[in-house]
Amino acid sequence: MTTSSSAYFASVAGQWDELRRGYFGPEVREAAIAKAYLRPEMAAADIGAGTGFISEALAPLVRRVYAVDASAEMLETARRNLAAFTNIEYHHAEGERLPFPDESLDAVFANMYLHHTADPLAAIREMARVLRPGGRLVITDMDAHEHAWLKEEMADVWLGFPRGQVRAWFEEAGLVNVVVDCTGQSCCAAPAEAERDEARISVFVASATRRIPRRSEVRRDYAAAAEGKPLCGCAPAQESAASGCCGAGASDEGSCCGGSKYEAFQFDKGYSAAELAAAPQEAAEIALGCGNPLALAGLRPGEVVLDIGSGGGLDAFLAAQAVGERGRVIGVDMTPEMLQRARQAAERGGFTNVEFRQGYAEALPAAEGEADVVISNCVINLAEDKGLVFREAYRVLKPGGRLEVSDMVTSGALPFELVMDEEGWSECITGALPEQEYLDLAAQAGFGGMRVRRSASMGEIAGVAVYSVILSARKELS
Repeated sequence: MTTSSSAYFASVAGQWDELRRGYFGPEVREAAIAKAYLRPEMAAADIGAGTGFISEALAPLVRRVYAVDASAEMLETARRNLAAFTNIEYHHAEGERLPFPDESLDAVFANMYLHHTADPLAAIREMARVLRPGGRLVITDMDAHEHAWLKEEMADVWLGFPRGQVRAWFEEAGLVNVVVDCTGQSCCAAPAEAERDEARISVFVASATRRIPRRSEVRRDYAAAAEGKPLCGCAPAQESAASGCCGAGASDEGSCCGGSKYEAFQFDKGYSAAELAAAPQEAAEIALGCGNPLALAGLRPGEVVLDIGSGGGLDAFLAAQAVGERGRVIGVDMTPEMLQRARQAAERGGFTNVEFRQGYAEALPAAEGEADVVISNCVINLAEDKGLVFREAYRVLKPGGRLEVSDMVTSGALPFELVMDEEGWSECITGALPEQEYLDLAAQAGFGGMRVRRSASMGEIAGVAVYSVILSARKELS
């Protein structure tokens, strides 16, 4: 905190609650908490806690709250305000030097704090440091504005922030799945001098998660799947939802059926018998999706289709038949063993309008505007940065192009120990995001006209529903 900010808050600590009610209301903290996907066992920090506005709402929702503020006077007021709560711990500390170990917190909040820091990026880096993998940072603050008198009267260091700058800072701090959105609320302040305009400034909410490194494990497991080892979370397409890869006749030895925690998660994918019969047998045998993204894609002859995470190639081959000789299908996969299998199937089946490229979903090996349709089947949940995958899909689509994705989502946050489970991640379960967060990331990428259809089949783990959805969206015409 700057010297001027420190002096300002020391002087207003006793009146801050009344002042704050005139500036912004509880809707701001409701918007922040909605982006955090909290669980009762979590530990959360409130940076720049002031008199306890955010901490008051957090305390009933989580195991522990750490209220941090550089103003002793504000923190003392918070102690009085929040005396009824026994799970709040108070820390007189600067936000740029948090008194917590690395990777120790599940969520960090900062409300109207960033515009009082001398170095916002350094503050964001420090907040990211204390987050566990998968932990969320949520910041609410003012959009960029021109009310310079706030620097004089309220010791603001920054006149709000452009949302693009906030996104860039989050990414520089190593955070993923970034969402910067409007709270629908405004911060209002009246100047002391009558000739100055009243400030009515919109408030944004920015959220992101600390990366969970999983790419090498996923690639390893899918390389093994290419050679016949089943992944129980995503059953082969030709099996029924009732049996899946762990159904009658499945061998426990050498398969995930000998102890997987996720054997119950089998989903009816919606392929017809005719579709499976029309595809190369080796592709149908290794289809590890959780739905049929082509069912509603409305593919037309001559279109270019890009399949993110094409695997053994089932969806790519079905798409190739739909777009015909004048069309083209590009399958992208990061696993050499999957690509080899798909290329061999294409050669044996005589598919001349399909090509398979090695690459990552977060950096698609395709030109901007190359595709009419982007499809993906139970792959985005495997990526470490789902938001970046959606942005890449948007980039490679032509204006007016369509997105058709089948993927796994959840009804809420999973426990930390499950989120960190490698087996569950590769099996398309524990890398899944809450449905609303997933849709927020698609919208942040620029997609419009979104329609979501939920699967009728559903599993549950730790009290959280896990299910598949088909998301249809469009890149608007420019």
